[in-house]
Amino acid sequence: MALQVGDIVEGKVTGIKPFGTFVSLPDGKTGLVHISEISYEFVQDISAVLEDGQTVSVKVLSIAPDGKIALSIKRTQPAPERGAKSAGGAARAQRPPRKEAPPRVWQPKPVQPRGEMSFEDMMARYKTQSEEKIADLRRVTENHRGGYSRRRG
Repeated sequence: MALQVGDIVEGKVTGIKPFGTFVSLPDGKTGLVHISEISYEFVQDISAVLEDGQTVSVKVLSIAPDGKIALSIKRTQPAPERGAKSAGGAARAQRPPRKEAPPRVWQPKPVQPRGEMSFEDMMARYKTQSEEKIADLRRVTENHRGGYSRRRG
C-alpha cells in the first residue's frame, strides 16, 4: 500500500524527541509528527502525552522527494470549538491587560541660571550638553540595532 497525502493510518510511536515523535507506519516507513501537530492543546513535554510503543492514528501531511514523511495526530481528531477555553486560556483571560510604556524621547536637562557666566563657562556647558545628547542618541540607536555599534580605529 503506497502512502498518499491525506491518508489516515495507524502507526506505532518509535521515538520521542523534544521537537516531535517518530512513528513507524504499516508499510515499514517512518514519519515525524512535529510537536505542534500532536494536540490542539499546548504540548510542552511530549512524554506527558505519548509514550514509546503506543499505537496512534496519524494523517499524512506531506511526503518530500527525499522520502521524509510529515504526519499529524491532531488532524485525525475533531477540532475544539472556538468558544471553548482551555485551562491556559482561562488563566490568560484573568490576567490584567499589559500597559504599554510610552516611547522614550530625549529631553534636555534643566538649564541652570546663566547669571554672570564667562564665555569659557558657556562653552564648557555647551560641550557637556552636546556630549550627553550624542551619548543618549548612540544608546538609543544601539538598542534599535540590537547592540551593534561602530567603532572607529
